[in-house]
Amino acid sequence: MATAGKVIKCKAAVAWAPNQPLCIEEIEVAPPKAQEIRVKIVASGICRSDDHAINGTLSNVKFPVILGHEGAGIVESVGEGVQHFKPGDKVIPLWLPQCGTCRACLNPNNNLCKQYGIGKPIGVQADGTSRFTCKGKAIYNFAYTSTFSEYTVVNEIAVAKIHSDAPLEKVCLIGCGFGTGYGSALNIAKVEKGSTCAVFGLGGIGLSVVIGCKEAGAAKIIGVDTNSDKFNKAKKLGATDCINPNDYQKPVHEVLTEMTDGGLDYCFECIGNTNVMTSALMSTDFGSGTLTVVGVAPPTAKLVFDPMLIVTGRSVKGGLFGGWKSRESIPKLVTESMASTFELDELITHKLPLEKINEGFDLLRKGKSIRTVLLL
Repeated sequence: MATAGKVIKCKAAVAWAPNQPLCIEEIEVAPPKAQEIRVKIVASGICRSDDHAINGTLSNVKFPVILGHEGAGIVESVGEGVQHFKPGDKVIPLWLPQCGTCRACLNPNNNLCKQYGIGKPIGVQADGTSRFTCKGKAIYNFAYTSTFSEYTVVNEIAVAKIHSDAPLEKVCLIGCGFGTGYGSALNIAKVEKGSTCAVFGLGGIGLSVVIGCKEAGAAKIIGVDTNSDKFNKAKKLGATDCINPNDYQKPVHEVLTEMTDGGLDYCFECIGNTNVMTSALMSTDFGSGTLTVVGVAPPTAKLVFDPMLIVTGRSVKGGLFGGWKSRESIPKLVTESMASTFELDELITHKLPLEKINEGFDLLRKGKSIRTVLLL
């Protein structure tokens, strides 16, 4: 492309400081260096984790920063040494990279890359520098992706090539929310056919768990949320029942235990609230139930419960990105979505231009959206 090797000026939503509205700015995006790829972002979902970064729940975020990690786009140019990508390829940037060679990547039971994954410095590229500048100031990267920008630069192990016909405004959800929820049911909990499940929190991730439970053949899927407006959507996607804890005089775990003759086979906490995690654990069958923690709690939160809850046979699981190995799994999930194995349209309630990103966050915070997709 004509822009290859040159600095690109484009629009991006910059978070200059915590707890402030994002600002649409003109930024400069430097060309990709060795093993890097510059991507023209076409669509990006607004995820709760982006809001956690804004409000300080994610304590390792450096400001000023370009957020966004649930995007899809087209390769604009590649840096030296990149062999498997070329300009024009459709891709999904990966907030959970996969190098394919480290001990974790070679372990079939682990999806957390040790070379370039969780626990590594966030905010810069592998060489310790950023490719973004604005008003003469370096801007930090977020989660290796920064998809709230018309152009971004990612390391080649933090991007997956997808089908050339993939609808980017839909499949962007696979890069985080949908992939996380769907995989939590199939890969982490390993929901069995004919089982009973409850999903606490019916946002984008929770509803994706519902889709996963349905795909696995669960006989009963109970959605739990304090916002009853979400129930119709949950039932459309596969929930057999929905309950609002505020409608009952007794604790929700007692309600669920009565509904399921002694407790559920699988419960999923998709909120990030430790009290709800304990409640969800207590809702499972005392001898064999499984709680899968999907929601991200604040860094200072502690999960405390009576050990007897698990001594009798319950188990607690957790995992990031639904247990998927990102680079190898996302292309397959995109192909499955195109074959209508699962439906993404129902998760998208709003589409907005980048300039209305703060409106999208307001919809999220007020519980009026499932997923808002920004069209860049």
